Amino acid sequence: MVRVVLAMSGGVDSTTAAWLLREQGYEVIGVFMRHGVFAPSEADPAPIDAAPSHPAAHPGKTAKTCCSAADATDARRVADRLGIPFYVLNFQEEFGQLIEYFVQEYLSGRTPNPCIVCNQKLKFGKLFDYADTIGAEYVATGHYARILPAPDGLGLYRGVDETKDQSYVLFGVPRNRLSRMLFPLGNYRKAEIRRWAAEAGLQAANKPESQEICFVPDQDHARFVRERRPDLDTSGPIVTTDGQVVGQHPGIEHFTIGQRKGLRVALGERRFVVRIEPQTCTVVIGAHEELARTDLIAAGANWLIPPPDQPFEAEVKIRYRTPAVPAVVQPMGLDLFQVRFHRPCYGVAPGQAAVCYQGDRLLGGGWIQ
Repeated sequence: MVRVVLAMSGGVDSTTAAWLLREQGYEVIGVFMRHGVFAPSEADPAPIDAAPSHPAAHPGKTAKTCCSAADATDARRVADRLGIPFYVLNFQEEFGQLIEYFVQEYLSGRTPNPCIVCNQKLKFGKLFDYADTIGAEYVATGHYARILPAPDGLGLYRGVDETKDQSYVLFGVPRNRLSRMLFPLGNYRKAEIRRWAAEAGLQAANKPESQEICFVPDQDHARFVRERRPDLDTSGPIVTTDGQVVGQHPGIEHFTIGQRKGLRVALGERRFVVRIEPQTCTVVIGAHEELARTDLIAAGANWLIPPPDQPFEAEVKIRYRTPAVPAVVQPMGLDLFQVRFHRPCYGVAPGQAAVCYQGDRLLGGGWIQ
């Protein structure tokens, strides 16, 4: 029987992924990644100890956490219901590095995407290390994406459910690991997943969607950053693109490119954040048309195709929830590429990812500079 390590969060997606993999005949080993971050409003929860060691497993120490404690309990109940082994892995140190990246990006006037980094370094990084220690051939998650045969090997493709497709946040996974990755949900729609979970008697069937960033349970990003840099003052002026000072802001960590709400300035017409200048803690606002960009440079390129060395046509997404825009992509060595959009693109934010597609296939991506 082929052994699979499955990242389980306690939600309906990973829960149904466990059920599907078991139904397909895999030996499923469920794991929960403990990050050890407390929500400010929650009491210290009781710890959940790791399960007794699997003959080939060494799950490591556990750590207390806030929002994750209840989710870990849910995941354990699912594992018990399905009769699969379940372990809690302590990734607190690795999550600490992820949190430091998140904080530093905001303080640098950039907009981080920790889900991409987590997928690259933890779910399809550290979990592979763990899988190797227990002789597991695959690592699986509940992402809505697909791995399919392609002319040059295996390719990463959008999930069938366009409203749930999560391929964007997977652009950073190593190409050589595609053959060991499983996405059981990629060929299905969310409604089907919930129905199957209910028919299988899984409690997660009606569980609400999970938080977007697991270590910021209340989604107050600015508060989270301030708590980790309490002595750093990033407040400063709000200015228009022609240099007029129109207000003051409490900190650049409150803002991202394209933001309209929360500016707290009244100019008679809508204004958007068009630039953040971290050296002076200045937030520059302007009209919507001033957000337009016709090109960008991306660094830290990761290609899931043979690395290109010639310009090619693609559709490029600049954020998870925005449509892809037709463009020409010009490789600039192995690490950089330029995107020249065929029509203006709005809300290009340094720190987010520019991810290239041809049809449903994800070709690669990089970090917007």
